[in-house]
Amino acid sequence: MIPLPLRVVIVDDEAPARSRLRDLLTDCAAALPLEIAGEAASGAHALEMVAKQRADVVLLDIRMPGMDGIETAQHLRKLDNPPAIIFTTAYDAYALKAFEVHAIDYLLKPIRAQRLLEALRTARSAVAPKAAALAGMRRTPRTALSSSERGRVHLIPVADIIYLKAELKYVTVRTREREYLVEESLTRLEEEFGERFVRAHRSCLVARAAIRGFERGAGETGDGHWEVLLNGCIDRIAVSRRQQHIVRYFSK
Repeated sequence: MIPLPLRVVIVDDEAPARSRLRDLLTDCAAALPLEIAGEAASGAHALEMVAKQRADVVLLDIRMPGMDGIETAQHLRKLDNPPAIIFTTAYDAYALKAFEVHAIDYLLKPIRAQRLLEALRTARSAVAPKAAALAGMRRTPRTALSSSERGRVHLIPVADIIYLKAELKYVTVRTREREYLVEESLTRLEEEFGERFVRAHRSCLVARAAIRGFERGAGETGDGHWEVLLNGCIDRIAVSRRQQHIVRYFSK
């Protein structure tokens, strides 16, 4: 049986770089059946494109404004049939060492046709980068979280999140519009976004910018406790005794 052509998506915010990769892929097509499945100038566009059609390989630039290549790869992993990822990068000592440590394939710009061909030939059997490896390569917090629903991946801008609440092995993400479930660790989210969120109790992080104030509430035992009042959401989040210092901090 003749193998299907390798479907490749090009992701780079610079048009000349995308054009260069198109030309290189055309050269590689003489030695390896492939087709260009699409091009994207941003991580969000790439995620939308790959979710709608089969893509075997994504050539993914690391340095892009907004959502960079590492974060884009983290979201692409959540698709039902995630593509193989080959990162493209200009020289960056930190990035190159991280790739080598985690055995993740990359192409150093300016990209050569022979090196691209070698990477494409091994792409079908390549193991997808592990979530922990990608997280370890990040030097800045993500711009969005992602939630998988019915074969789709929804991007949730971190700036839109009101609170994060642990629910068994998931975390509920609350925005003005709705709730999402994400497979994340609340502790790791706090480590990543500690400047943006504050812990109200053991199972909940609240966005600092969403805090409108505090009111006394009554628990089941009749004991008074503080509750967080939120902008854009009628939910009230109880403040544990251990975290009551946040009431004093935000009430200054």
